Amino acid sequence: MGSVEARQAVADYSSAMGVPVTAQDVILTSGCSQSLEIVISLLANPGQNILIPRPGFPLYTTLAKSIGVETKYYELQPETEWSVDLESLSNSIDEKTAAVIFNNPSNPCGGNFTLEHMRDIIDICYANKIPIVADEVYEHVVYNGARYNSFAEVSKTVPVFAVSSISKRFLVPGWRLGWVLVHDRMGAITHETRQSLIALTQRTLGPSSLLQGALPVILKNAPQSTFDHTNRLLEENAKTFCELLSQMPGLTPIKPSGAMYLMVKIDVECFPDFESDVTFTERLMMEESVFCLPASCFSYPGYFRIVLSVPRDKVEESCERISQFCHRHYLHEVPTPLNQDGNPITYPTKTKSFNRISSSIYLMTDQKEQ
Repeated sequence: MGSVEARQAVADYSSAMGVPVTAQDVILTSGCSQSLEIVISLLANPGQNILIPRPGFPLYTTLAKSIGVETKYYELQPETEWSVDLESLSNSIDEKTAAVIFNNPSNPCGGNFTLEHMRDIIDICYANKIPIVADEVYEHVVYNGARYNSFAEVSKTVPVFAVSSISKRFLVPGWRLGWVLVHDRMGAITHETRQSLIALTQRTLGPSSLLQGALPVILKNAPQSTFDHTNRLLEENAKTFCELLSQMPGLTPIKPSGAMYLMVKIDVECFPDFESDVTFTERLMMEESVFCLPASCFSYPGYFRIVLSVPRDKVEESCERISQFCHRHYLHEVPTPLNQDGNPITYPTKTKSFNRISSSIYLMTDQKEQ
């Protein structure tokens, strides 16, 4: 469960961000992944289901299936900066739904929900009496003028199990120190449920006692300027990626406003050399030593994900390589579709102006042929 001092530090940190909790509402874990594991185990029984986003982090399915819990998708909408399709969310809920997971800010999308949108989501969960699991490991990592809001801060009716850690905002993923916040303004969570949550943390060892001892100082004394610098770097890289990728034939970047990621749509029909986003990214790595993750990994084929937390020179270099790759494989003449009578429908030839440019992700320059 964690030391009282460390749990109080998390409570103070979260309360200062608008989430009123006490040390009794905090459980420390070995990273955010363990937080998710114990909360899913707490809320869902074998044969029940939890709702997860598409595209979304695949760990949710792995953790659920390991205990016999089904996962069902609700859809995110790229045309509205990856907001939740509220109709899809409502339609996915059934009598076996035990909880719904929201990842905000989002991996892999880089989306960040508005306050109004979160209220609409909470209304649906309240109407169906479904608790929320809020994966907020990228809390406060926002930019482009966006504001971060926690589900625990916004919800006045629905119980929220908010999970987070120091890994992303404080840039120490290997330290494995996370937490669960139990937020329940309506008193819907019983004492027995809270005790069960504590019991689940005792199945394995918790976070390092040394890190717990350092946590109060880390959370209280880390300068805001450090966070501002990180968010500014991510914003600048996102802007550069979007500007350069949007000039490339067959690619459409979706502007992010949070987390560390950018999703890019592939106009697959214009790249006949590749069967899917998987083969596209495999060949990109083989030919240009630029590694992007195919969005099929997130149950969302036809896109790939870029990581924004790279040096500026690597952003420019990787974009230069991606542009060469796209020009080499892009089909300028798109096959003409047929109408219902079998006659061709004529569209203008699909061409895009392009300037040589230069950026990406994990760049393996030692593999690049000169």
